[in-house]
Parts: sequence; C-alpha cells; structure tokens
Amino acid sequence: MGDDAGRILILGGTTEAMKLAAALADAQRHPALLSLAGRTKKPVLPAIPSRIGGFGGVDGLAEWLAQNRTPLVIDATHPFAARMSWNAAEACARLRIPRLTFTRRPWEPGPDDRWTRVPDIDAAVAALGVEPKHVFLTVGRLSLPAFARAPWHSYVARSIDEPQAQELPPSCRIHLARPPFSLEDERALMQSESFDVLCTKNSGGDATEAKLLAARELGLRVIMVERPEAPQGDTLFDVAAVMDWIKAHLPPP
Repeated sequence: MGDDAGRILILGGTTEAMKLAAALADAQRHPALLSLAGRTKKPVLPAIPSRIGGFGGVDGLAEWLAQNRTPLVIDATHPFAARMSWNAAEACARLRIPRLTFTRRPWEPGPDDRWTRVPDIDAAVAALGVEPKHVFLTVGRLSLPAFARAPWHSYVARSIDEPQAQELPPSCRIHLARPPFSLEDERALMQSESFDVLCTKNSGGDATEAKLLAARELGLRVIMVERPEAPQGDTLFDVAAVMDWIKAHLPPP
C-alpha cells in the first residue's frame, strides 16, 4: 500500500470532477485522489493527488480499490464514458464500496430548437443524410472516424488535442479549443463557417452549452447524440450535495 491508501477515489476527466477536487482540497477533511484516463495530452491537474491511466478493467479496478482500502468512489467521468462507469459499478458492488455518480444534467430542447435526437454516433452519421452539408462536429476525438462513412459532407471538428490524420473523415478541418466557450464566440464561428448542421453529444453542463444557444439563434439544425445507458445508483448534480453525501457515507474513523 502506498500514499493512495484510504483516499476517496474520484474518477475524473470533467469540470465536475475538478470542482469536487477543489472543494475537497479546501475542506482538508477527506483525503482524495483524482484519477484521469489519460486521453487528454495536457490535462489540467487538481489541487489534490492524481493518477493518470486505466486500471485494467473491472478486475484491475477491484484489486486497486481493495489494496488501497478505498472508502468511497465518486464517478465524475464524462457522461459518455460508459465503460468506466460500468466497471466502477461492478467493482464497487463486488467490494461493497459506496459509489456515487456526480454528473451534469442533460440538455433539453426548447420550443425554438431544431433537434434530431439519435441514440449513437452511427445514427448521427446516418442522420446527416445524402445531400452534402457543412457540418460542425463537437463529438470528441474518438468519435470522428465514424464520419468517414459520409465523405460527401465537409466538416469542422473541434477538439482539445490534435487528432491523428487517420482519425479524420475526408474534407475535415480541425478547430483546436478548450472550453468554456462564450455565446458570442460560438455565434461568430457558426456565422463565419455558414454551417448547415451542428452534430454534438448530450454532455450537458454550462461550459459548452453556448453552441446550442447560438444554433437556436441562427436556426441551425442540431443532431443530438443521447447518452448511453448508465448503471443505477445514487446520482447528484451539485458539489455541495456531493460533499454531504461523502460525509454521510464515510465509515467512522
């Protein structure tokens, strides 16, 4: 056992995880560790100890949790990081470790929105149709290869890190940027590019919602990929509520 023994494990990679890490650092009552998958090349690191990399599936995670006597697990991964969430749920159930999902509420369309809801990326590609369109992709780097199946469209893909050439569909330019994004900037980008469609995932939250507000203003069609099924269990959307949950579920000293 090393320095991570007895620490709350936060499975991170989101602004929610960083907010929770900051709150725990300020409180200085509950030692915690933030775990990042390592998909972002230069991640912003928290004010608490952190680790980068996977655990080796359910068995690897369960072994790590047992070895480090982890008292609680907070799943603050991205809403589309379904594999990690299911692994955490199974490992925690196996060891009877309390687990909480800390996430952001999904976006919902307003009366002036032009949303087409689809269940996954493959359906999003199909929803673009056969008529060539200029498409704004904010679906994450790992989802970009799917759009190679619709090479008759032109794309602008926004990404934090530079994708590899083999990950890109034909006729695709990269717009490197890190959230949050302002409404003014999103509106200006959409107007300058004259997009026909915004294709995005229902990640929720404030940091990237401005693109939906700009699309609404401009009457832009939105293809919205809905979230994958998540494991059942306690779910909260507010840092203060998570801190109360932690206090209530920590074993006595």
